[in-house]
Amino acid sequence: MSFRARLTLFFVLIVVVPMIALGVVVARIVSDSEHAKATAQNRASAAAALASFHRLQQDGARAARSLAHDPQLTAALNTPTTADDRAVATALAARQRLARVRIAQAGRTLADVGDRRAIARGVVRIAPSEEQGAAVTIDAATLTARRFAGTISTPGVRAVLTRDGAPLASTLPATTAQGPRLPTHGTVTLDGTDYAVATFSAPDFDGRRTTVAILTDTSAATSAATRGQWIAIALLMLFLLLAFAGALTISRQLHGQLARFLVAARRIGRGDFSTAVPVEGGDEFAQLGEEFNKMSRELERRMRELGQERGRLRESIQRIGATFAANLDRAALLEIGTQTIVDAVQADCGRAAIQASPAGDGPVLEAARVGDLAGAEPAIAAAEALARATHLDPRDDVRPLAVAATVGDVAALAAAIPHGILSLARRGRPFTDAERELVASLARQTGISLENVELHEQVQRQAVTDELTGLSNHGRFQEVVAAEAAAARRFDQPLALLMLDVDNFKRVNDTYGHQQGDLVLREIAAVLRDCSREVDEPARYGGEELAVALQQTDLDGAEAIAERVRTAVEALALPRLDGRGTLHVTVSCGVAASSDGDPVALVAAADAALYAAKRAGKNRTVRADPAVSASGAG
Repeated sequence: MSFRARLTLFFVLIVVVPMIALGVVVARIVSDSEHAKATAQNRASAAAALASFHRLQQDGARAARSLAHDPQLTAALNTPTTADDRAVATALAARQRLARVRIAQAGRTLADVGDRRAIARGVVRIAPSEEQGAAVTIDAATLTARRFAGTISTPGVRAVLTRDGAPLASTLPATTAQGPRLPTHGTVTLDGTDYAVATFSAPDFDGRRTTVAILTDTSAATSAATRGQWIAIALLMLFLLLAFAGALTISRQLHGQLARFLVAARRIGRGDFSTAVPVEGGDEFAQLGEEFNKMSRELERRMRELGQERGRLRESIQRIGATFAANLDRAALLEIGTQTIVDAVQADCGRAAIQASPAGDGPVLEAARVGDLAGAEPAIAAAEALARATHLDPRDDVRPLAVAATVGDVAALAAAIPHGILSLARRGRPFTDAERELVASLARQTGISLENVELHEQVQRQAVTDELTGLSNHGRFQEVVAAEAAAARRFDQPLALLMLDVDNFKRVNDTYGHQQGDLVLREIAAVLRDCSREVDEPARYGGEELAVALQQTDLDGAEAIAERVRTAVEALALPRLDGRGTLHVTVSCGVAASSDGDPVALVAAADAALYAAKRAGKNRTVRADPAVSASGAG
């Protein structure tokens, strides 16, 4: 086979075939990427719609609670006729701009006013009174299906709402049938348009379920994928054309330079070498390859070892960088960072020291160590002192990347990290400028990762804390009650629950303003925190209602703590924000205790006791009936 034929075959196998395969892969990646974007957008839109639906349910629950406390509705419910109930419910719904209100007692509808297409109801149950004789359930919704569909629809995103399969609302184009049968997820084609579909459902009025389907138009993604594929094909063809022209030019040049290459190969055989070539057949290229290979084998071995070492170092640094980005364990992060820096510059030992206090004013303590520091501590201490002084001196405008110190035959390097210093040492060889820059770069990566850890911890704290009172929020309270109830059931120990509500809090807001009301809640929260034990976790249950789970506490102990809180609140003299004297408030408390591990029943019992305290005149503590509380039926 001639040289030209072998070169052509080489070109086809090495360039043409891989590039065609690469083009196919790139086209597939472009297509998958665009459709993945559309799917991700659809899921994000569905998540946002679900969050909006939950907020509407919460709004409905708040409206239902407001109706439950309305004196006009209470009076109407105590009358024997349902006409009064409907009239009052209609007036209240109109005044509060509610989409629908439904009031029922013992399975009988007393009033049902508003739009039947209202969704996202909130429910509240009014405990039975002597006049009513049975519990009253109030359902309230603030928005209709059509308005909700309009609020969650954006360009390219449509919404379809159904109730038990019957259409409620849709933002699809007018040419598309309302309320089509849609899959719960995947894709669907409507009037020639492809949509990605995601759905969720929730219980609604009359025991029925409302289903919300979010449809995202994927036609733009399909067009973008097609356009990207054509661009990839065009670039591939251009590359192949250029590669073919280059190969043809090189082939012609090689034929003309064959004699000169043979002379150069013999000269390289005497010591001037740079590469190795394959040996095939007995032509001029074979002779050239023999001369090159005699002198290139040793160089090839050395270069291969060097390339492997560099590859291992590059992979190690990349792996450590990825570990830094994902790791949220401060101690493990410091140990990995120290080990990486020690290995990167072939140091003998190293350590990382950080301040004990996150505020940056505590002592610096060793957090990670690599190797034996014996004999290297004086040099490390000198480098750390120099790095600390340089880092803290505000007059130092040009701070080196990493500072070095030498004591005897030990050389040390130190670099500042957030709230601490990272240092290393070795014997016999000082550190070069390149090594100092590498240490500083890796130290910066470690510092960035430490800052990410601090940000993550801060976000975790904010996620479980009520912003106004500083107490745990409702979600954290539910987790604590569930965990403590499980522990109480496992160890057969009592668990008590204290719930308190600020008396006449709405009057405070209406009379003195919401800022005054916020001050009242903060001060009462501080009292609850002071009266609680260190093992307890007070929480804001909702609105002006606070709660705390009291582990290993029976009903008598819970009542004692509640009375301490109530009397402390009663003794408060809160300054009025308008500067006109002070304000006194009271709280009503309900306590319950159980050891059967049913958190739902325990909360219900404490809540019932709280409302009993409200009905009994407020500013008092009412304990749940011991039998009811212990049985968990409260």
